[in-house]
Amino acid sequence: MEVLGFLFRWSHVLFGITWIGMLYYFNFVQGGYFKQASPEGLADAKAKLAPSALWWFRWGAMGTFLTGLYLLHSVSGYASNYIWIGSIFGTLMFLNVWLVIWPNQQVALGMKDGDAAAAGAKALLASRHNVLFSAPMVFCMLASGHGGAGGWAAVDWSAPSMLAMLAIIVLLEINALKGKQGPLTTVNGVIGSSLVLTAVMVAVLNIL
Repeated sequence: MEVLGFLFRWSHVLFGITWIGMLYYFNFVQGGYFKQASPEGLADAKAKLAPSALWWFRWGAMGTFLTGLYLLHSVSGYASNYIWIGSIFGTLMFLNVWLVIWPNQQVALGMKDGDAAAAGAKALLASRHNVLFSAPMVFCMLASGHGGAGGWAAVDWSAPSMLAMLAIIVLLEINALKGKQGPLTTVNGVIGSSLVLTAVMVAVLNIL
């Protein structure tokens, strides 16, 4: 079982690198290129590059989620607050990929019929929020290995710290689906916001 657990942790990290690497590529590299590309270059990238990148993106997310489920089950009922908060961030990010970003990107890229502009805006909003969630999620993965807030024990979901973090996450996810980009509009803005959210999370989990 120790070998199996190690293989799942190893696979989880590899899938996660693929997923988050592609997420950062879309937000930090491809988006800027699309704004500057020639009409011919843009058309070629949308027809060939973006669909291939999205394949790795969504299946990287799937692999990360499925291996994460196994790892979470293996520590269920006896894990730090960071494990659970990180799992919630990761689950929402996974759902954003498959239920929001991928369906809307198919329309935005012309793979399916629909309002390309509106679909592109929805996909971008969810993608920006996934970047926002990424730093605190990774922090949770690393912090959990050192016990983290609450220590390695059964989590009290009624604790003020957990309720506060759940409220913050829910509000941010609602904004990811129906809100506005705000400071997430720019690359610097979304990176800074992700780091601020990480600091807020640490403060909430360790002070409240």
